[in-house]
Amino acid sequence: MKLGLINSAWAQAGRDTAWGIQKTKELGFDTIDIFTDPLDIDVREKCRIKRECDRLGLPIVSIACVAVGLVDFNPSVQRFSVGRVQAYLDLAHEYEARNVLLVLGEYIWNREVIPPAEQWRTAVENCRVLAEYAGQRKVKIALELEPFPLSLLNNVETMVKFIDDVGHPALAANIDVSHLCLSHVRPEELRRLAGKAIHVHISDCDGKQHGDLPPGRGVVDFLPYLREIKALGIEGSMSIELEYSPQPDQIEAWVAEAYRETDRLMQAVGLRT
Repeated sequence: MKLGLINSAWAQAGRDTAWGIQKTKELGFDTIDIFTDPLDIDVREKCRIKRECDRLGLPIVSIACVAVGLVDFNPSVQRFSVGRVQAYLDLAHEYEARNVLLVLGEYIWNREVIPPAEQWRTAVENCRVLAEYAGQRKVKIALELEPFPLSLLNNVETMVKFIDDVGHPALAANIDVSHLCLSHVRPEELRRLAGKAIHVHISDCDGKQHGDLPPGRGVVDFLPYLREIKALGIEGSMSIELEYSPQPDQIEAWVAEAYRETDRLMQAVGLRT
């Protein structure tokens, strides 16, 4: 696998997007994931991102999209959300990316007002529409497993069921190592994602709440997960996902540390190619 970085890691640097792309290349990353909203950026920024990545030889692999409205009970919100994700898929096609990383929403009102099965069915139907759209554009959707109690996809079992229910080859799973730890998913459970996973996120955490720390700063036992990921034979990237550094003026050191430690872990199991 290649080693990538989600460019949101540079958000607190107070510099433009091109600067973050340049730093990503300088540190040695093979690929980059872009966190941007096609409905919020103008044409100049959209072109600048692709131009800089091409100039530096840094392929865009994934574009991250949070679309909780796909499971909203209001049809108008669903329609807007489907259209918005389609804009992400268009951008992924334009950027020659492999996938759109899609974060679905959560069950609302503690699963007590709207039947959970209805909200699940809504998500499946909307994602089937999006998968068909993605397939037409030769890109895929990678679903994020979120480690929160009310998330629709919060363990391997629900991820497998959702992918099977949608039943479209353009929709698959993203594996997030930190999220697996927080959801108490055992490494061997990843075997159920054989042929269903296309992208990987990696970060550390304290084992109790979402953190996205550089590997080594938390409690995640990475090697068993990485061995299982290697066995899956995913042809793609493992992208580091970082939240804000506690020392914003040291953000470059924060990202460099994450690169160094992730590379070491990948090399230890023969995962980086």
